[in-house]
Amino acid sequence: MTKQDVDTRGTDAPRPAIVLVSGGLDSATCLAIARAEGHRCHALSFQYGQRHHAELNAARKVAAQLGAVEHRVMQIDLGAFGGSALTDTSIAVPEDGASGATIPVTYVPARNTVFLAFALAWAEVLQAHDIFIGVNAVDYSGYPDCRPEFIDAFARMANLATREGIEGREPLRIRTPLIDLRKAEIISRGAALGVDFGTTVSCYQADEQGRACGRCDSCRLRAAGFEAAGVPDPTVYR
Repeated sequence: MTKQDVDTRGTDAPRPAIVLVSGGLDSATCLAIARAEGHRCHALSFQYGQRHHAELNAARKVAAQLGAVEHRVMQIDLGAFGGSALTDTSIAVPEDGASGATIPVTYVPARNTVFLAFALAWAEVLQAHDIFIGVNAVDYSGYPDCRPEFIDAFARMANLATREGIEGREPLRIRTPLIDLRKAEIISRGAALGVDFGTTVSCYQADEQGRACGRCDSCRLRAAGFEAAGVPDPTVYR
């Protein structure tokens, strides 16, 4: 057993970790990595006013299949503010591919900041020092809250703003094992760890059965990743 697998309270119990699970392939792989490291994984998902609930159904399946000891779905309403094609049905989801020159309308303002804040609160209660999030800064849509600079800044804030950060035996860490990987590498890693990608939903506008549109930026990145990885694509398209 490695030092990382030993609980900070001096026992040999698996270390608790919070894992943000959206229902997509990135967060599923992230959960599989946390489990492989020996963590006792507490999965956290959000119903935040997104267009569809298919990803939450996928998140429940992913959490169960990958052995999360607990899975909570928090109810918040980022849709009340609008400003994103993922929360405001009056804004069309782009289907012409992301240019990378500008931040796309599928960016949800402050979403990862809010999600990580909730994860941080739960981590303090559980005395967990590891929060896993499947952000990626290589094959992604250009979101500012997926960059290493954001993650580093949030980690610094977390250790300044919490009792556990000030009085705990070790710092709180925001773990981003996928941040430097291509989508194909993420898929290969997940497949090696036994992730059933057929249960995951990545599409920005999936229907209630989880069937993908095949045209949005997320669908394009997903399909290209499976092709490059040489892994059969289990995505169901409508």
